[in-house]
Amino acid sequence: MITSLYVKNVAVIKELNIDFNSGLSVLTGETGAGKSVIMDCIGILIGTRPIKGKIRYGEQNAVVQAGFDNLPKQVVEILDSLGYESNGEVVLQRNFNIEGKNQARLNGQPITQSMAKEIGSLLISIHGQNDNQRLLQKQEHYKILDSFADLDSLRNDYHSTYLEFKELQERLSVLKNQAREKARLYDVYMFQAKEIDEINPKCGEEEALIAEEKRLENIEKIQKHSQFTYHLLKGAERSAGALINKASSSISQLSSVIPEAADISERLIQIEYDLMDIAESVNSLGDYNGENADKKLDKIGSRLNSIAKLKRKYGNSIEEIIAFREKLAITLDEMDNSDEIINNIESKLNSVKDILICKGEELRKLRIASAKNLQNQIMNELEYLEMPKVRFIVNIASSDQPTPTGLDNIEFLISTNSGQEPMQMVKIASGGELSRIMLAIQRILLNKSGVTTAIFDEIDTGISGKTSRKVGIKLKQISKYIQVICVTHSAQIASLADNHYLISKCDVDGKTQTSTYLLDEASKINEVARILGGINVTENQILAATEMIEEGKLL
Repeated sequence: MITSLYVKNVAVIKELNIDFNSGLSVLTGETGAGKSVIMDCIGILIGTRPIKGKIRYGEQNAVVQAGFDNLPKQVVEILDSLGYESNGEVVLQRNFNIEGKNQARLNGQPITQSMAKEIGSLLISIHGQNDNQRLLQKQEHYKILDSFADLDSLRNDYHSTYLEFKELQERLSVLKNQAREKARLYDVYMFQAKEIDEINPKCGEEEALIAEEKRLENIEKIQKHSQFTYHLLKGAERSAGALINKASSSISQLSSVIPEAADISERLIQIEYDLMDIAESVNSLGDYNGENADKKLDKIGSRLNSIAKLKRKYGNSIEEIIAFREKLAITLDEMDNSDEIINNIESKLNSVKDILICKGEELRKLRIASAKNLQNQIMNELEYLEMPKVRFIVNIASSDQPTPTGLDNIEFLISTNSGQEPMQMVKIASGGELSRIMLAIQRILLNKSGVTTAIFDEIDTGISGKTSRKVGIKLKQISKYIQVICVTHSAQIASLADNHYLISKCDVDGKTQTSTYLLDEASKINEVARILGGINVTENQILAATEMIEEGKLL
């Protein structure tokens, strides 16, 4: 569960520290005080919320950091595989700046954004204010059913086969289109291949030609200086080589008197050899094999022009031209053998389709087997949440063609009143009903997710009174086995909190700043009374708040 949260320079937050406890924690406060900003910060930390635009006005850098303990088994396994010693605890951190750069850290060490998101998703389940709208999107329905039925792995396996199936379909379509256009395109491809083959460019050739062109353009200067250098090293009577030779002979005369003289003489001889090698290398710099320099320059220019012509048509470099030629060879080969290739791909496509259908049918069978159970569990939850007449249907219809997610079209249908046929939720469900349906689904899926913290940002949207109280009781029940953090404007929910945090804002040096306070018993009663309504808190509201809080302690 999350044990602490540190935020600096995010939106209205200058600097904030919150210590969280187990059980049900609620965050309340006036609209705009920063409650949802705190939730956004947790989302930023685990990679589920965008960072752009979140830095506090006038600041350059921001930090979000949180500590966690009682880590899920999957997180411990991941940390072990990465070489981290968690000891049952971990600290996640996200640093980001106004330039858009950001870095994730785990226990102070950099990790990838994807790794932070993977670990975060195993630590925390976040249900935001807009997540209810996901229920109106059909593509979310199969995810919920598959998560409930533990079918994610099987669906991913099916999806891998589906991608192979689609790739073969597209390849077959291209080949059949090519076969129809073969007569028109074949001559074009052959001309292109011949044009490249006639010039036959080689990797690195252009750079070598340009270097040689530059050398020949300066051949007179090269010859002048290379010959002068050769003369000094070897060609003159008193060249460096000749002088060193004499010095070697002279010092060798002392070898019988001074033992070191022989070694010095040998070293001088080696220097003479090296100078002779250098002299010959320098002398060859001005060679061009007897070929006329102007003639050779013309030849190089012509070759470079040919390469430039190919670059204009087939690529920005010789490497790209060669790659284009290799693709042409494959295409021409496929055209020459298109019938055989098409037959082979059709055969493979049929084989992959059979495998895909088999996996899809297995997926459907397990989905159908789990759908009824999911329906019943959701209706049981909704009945408690003041929707006793609800009929919730997981409708599984066969698809005409394989889809990326299976052979099924899955859609949740609902009827909220007696005598009403189940219909698409977008046509029936109100905002309050969507909130309760999502809570019911979250309640069921949290049992399977393994996360140790569930966050609900304004789950009370669209509901009030008795229904809000029952939503609060449901959150309280969930908090018995995992940590629950809830942002709420409902007194019915807030009064059930084990830990109640008040989020407030004030102006400091002309800027709005958010603060947080863990309320004691008296302050908690006053805050619940404030939420109950009215500009001024009355004695009746104080009594009502006290009663609601005392009643919550008995749950």
